[in-house]
Amino acid sequence: MTFLVHAQGLCESSDVGAGTRVSAFAHVRPGARIGADCTVGNHVVVADDAVVGDRVTLESGVRVGDGVRLADDVSVASNVVLAGEAPCADGAGAGPALRTVVGPGASVGANATIVRGVSIGRRARVGAGAVVTRDVPPNAVVEGNPVHIVGYVDAGPDVPDATEVRASVLPVSRVPGVDVVRITRADDLRGSLVAANFEQDLPFVPRRFFTVFGVPSSDVRGAHAHRRCHQLLVCVQGSLNAVVDNGVQRQEFVLDRPDVGLHMAPMTWGTQYRYSADAVLLVLASDPYDPDDYIRDHDDFLAEVAQVVSS
Repeated sequence: MTFLVHAQGLCESSDVGAGTRVSAFAHVRPGARIGADCTVGNHVVVADDAVVGDRVTLESGVRVGDGVRLADDVSVASNVVLAGEAPCADGAGAGPALRTVVGPGASVGANATIVRGVSIGRRARVGAGAVVTRDVPPNAVVEGNPVHIVGYVDAGPDVPDATEVRASVLPVSRVPGVDVVRITRADDLRGSLVAANFEQDLPFVPRRFFTVFGVPSSDVRGAHAHRRCHQLLVCVQGSLNAVVDNGVQRQEFVLDRPDVGLHMAPMTWGTQYRYSADAVLLVLASDPYDPDDYIRDHDDFLAEVAQVVSS
């Protein structure tokens, strides 16, 4: 099976996969590479050094610049601009070229602009009209100009209806290896106190702690997993959203009480975002700091999860 080009389309590349359709008034430049079973819509332009994976949809008016890399199963809505590769001035001449990368299964809404050099992670969603000026994490849902994270794919209902920690009822985790832990709290006229005996009240005995605070509301913290270390997250002031992911299931929690902790076992990918201005996150860890215990790339995390499952 060969690819098909509309009579009023122009495809100068021979490196196009079987089953791909190039529509009217589209222009595929000679050096472009396009995979199988793709749809190249009306008035789409694909530059010379662009690489498009399999089963990619480019709706009408999309511009795919030089150096853009679209992975398999990407969906790009109408009139999106994926800025191309260009050298950066560094004072001493041309700097390194920048590439724009869109990960597998990601989608980009109509009229969005993707600035050159950014990466959009696996299965992320970019809202219509968004301007993406920095990297988008895997599975993140982003909107706005410039973009900010408004949620995560398959993590649960959208905020404010996400899984919130209430005084009387704790949310139930649906992600294996993740638990919501009640911590003893005492309130009286003098104020409030939260306390725990490490050996009796916590899921592990901490050997390290750190706090995170002063985080701009548009920024993301975490975005990594640990191979051996357990963690307990407690928002002792303000509020934040925590997303947990074991490679198969994903869930989002709103942490806004100092008497509740979110326990993440090893091999759990954790991301925290939507920090309130006054938020202070306390993290208790089962092990001393070890840089080799961290997995910081989500694709590497998924690969290690798959190895564990298959072994």
